[in-house]
Amino acid sequence: MSVSLSPTIVPLPDLLVRPIIDMALAEDLGRAGDITAQACIDADAQLSVVWAARQDGRIAGLACARLALAALDPTASFEVVTPDGADAAPGAILARAEGNARAVLAAERTGLNLLGKLSGIATLTRAYVRLVEGTGATIVDTRKTTPGLRALEKYAVRCGGGINHRFGLDDAILIKDNHVAACGGVGEAVRRARAFAGHLVKVEVEVDGLDQLEDALKHGPDVVMLDNFSLDDLKTAVALAKGRAVLEASGGVNLTTVRAIAETGVDVISVGALTHSALTLDIGLDAV
Repeated sequence: MSVSLSPTIVPLPDLLVRPIIDMALAEDLGRAGDITAQACIDADAQLSVVWAARQDGRIAGLACARLALAALDPTASFEVVTPDGADAAPGAILARAEGNARAVLAAERTGLNLLGKLSGIATLTRAYVRLVEGTGATIVDTRKTTPGLRALEKYAVRCGGGINHRFGLDDAILIKDNHVAACGGVGEAVRRARAFAGHLVKVEVEVDGLDQLEDALKHGPDVVMLDNFSLDDLKTAVALAKGRAVLEASGGVNLTTVRAIAETGVDVISVGALTHSALTLDIGLDAV
């Protein structure tokens, strides 16, 4: 099987994707497998199919379709036509495959579910990225992902032109409002984090007002998250920080507001909607 990608997209290792595919297939196949295919199709029948876009979108997740098919027919062929990270118009062929007919049909829904979901995330991310072009702001995701699918969903964000925020609780320090409340203040929380963090660990702190921003900056955070700031306060925050920390705007971000937020001069805009509110892209599998 062959897989290609747009040059700027680094694929996820199959090792990370296979367990998700195996779990999804097991859920669908149940206790007896695809009894419809068993009833209607000869065991040695072959089938050629194409995956095609039914609406405009940015593609992500073709490996899911490939691995679902490979799990049930390791000898099947799979050829990518429109790679992950590329745009597809309605009717565009994304991939072609040929394999055991029963296997192709049993793998169909698992592959389409994940391919459509990830392409929807990539498509929504593409829309946000296009809206902030020329401002210098970067669109990033959050940890508001589907449990078990984070690696795939964050990969889809990259396919859409966005950048990943932290992947989990262990790869960066992010001090939120409840952390601040638990340890007595923004400045104290950042001080403790800086003392704890190794030289490769970034420290970010969330603030909900300009007074907290000034307190946080005294202790040298790498990033400050400006939570639900007004546009005027975002502009003031940029002037106050003077480049001493990366400034991340968060909260109240949607396709209508994102351009104005970017134009305040913030460095990063985090958008939970990329992964928790993206609509599935309509993609079909058809026999040819």
